Amino acid sequence: MKKTMLVVLVGLLSFMLAACGGDKEKANSSESSSNYPEKPITVVAPSGAGGGWDLTARALAKVLSDTKLVEETLTVENKPGGGGAVYMAEFATQEKNNPYKLMISSPPILINHEKKEGNSPYGYGDTTPLAQLTKDYGAIVVKSDSPFNDLQSALDAIKADPTKVTVAGGSSPGSMDHLVAVLPAFKSDIDPKSVKYVSYDGGGEAIAALLGGNADLIATDASAIGEYVKSGKVKVLAVSSPERLEGDLADVPTFKEAGIDADFTIWRGVFGPKELKEEELAFWDKTLQKLSESEEWNNEVKSNGWESEFKNSTDFKKFLDEQNVVIQDLLTALGMQK
Repeated sequence: MKKTMLVVLVGLLSFMLAACGGDKEKANSSESSSNYPEKPITVVAPSGAGGGWDLTARALAKVLSDTKLVEETLTVENKPGGGGAVYMAEFATQEKNNPYKLMISSPPILINHEKKEGNSPYGYGDTTPLAQLTKDYGAIVVKSDSPFNDLQSALDAIKADPTKVTVAGGSSPGSMDHLVAVLPAFKSDIDPKSVKYVSYDGGGEAIAALLGGNADLIATDASAIGEYVKSGKVKVLAVSSPERLEGDLADVPTFKEAGIDADFTIWRGVFGPKELKEEELAFWDKTLQKLSESEEWNNEVKSNGWESEFKNSTDFKKFLDEQNVVIQDLLTALGMQK
């Protein structure tokens, strides 16, 4: 009887030890999964250097590092092509389960998916939206020695002979810069399809084209043009904000002040891969919220001429759903809807 009891006790003890070991393994597994991030993170700007995506990516990486909100190394990569569409395809397929690759984007992630020409099969639904960080506006810009001194004179020239006015932007036809460029024409009863638009990979290249005499005017991000205004190299004819901006562009009229009943907001946000795990998303929700509240981030926002506008992952996804409808309506009006 005693022997039988001993066997039972030994068996029970072994079972309990095994169960404890299993629980320990589960705890270790859970602890391991919550240790994200554990290696360097790359923030991709899907454009060339000098434009809004590039500046946002570099500001984000800098502040996350400087504030120690992310202990791991952060690097920025430029992946230009197709107004963001080329890297979008890579991000949605090759990086879909890589939590160490993030991407900066803005309205083109919607536009490229919804437009008819050069349509991208991938959109924000192939990502995990993490947060909206800022908002910016479009600017219609000419060289300092341009004969155009206001938006109406440029529109009059396009209306007289659109083949003689080259308009450029840092995104592909039908994308954000193109929409900003043709919106005043559309609102002035000029066929937007008649506007001679040339695309470049990023705002920096579009500005270079303008300064090099390869474009008569460009549509670009208002925040990216301040240094060129200060140097006297360019004139800004109008901005797409609902009210006048501050700083270097304080004297520039809005579209509405220039007689164009329209405005256009350029939001910017950060996206993770589609298959981001729950604990990884929770990390970015917490970290990016803290980033948006930090003095360092708000100094970066101010120095770049942006406006802070934070939305967490849930609110950002809802906002994108709503914005997608707006983009579809605008493209339809321009005859560019897929």
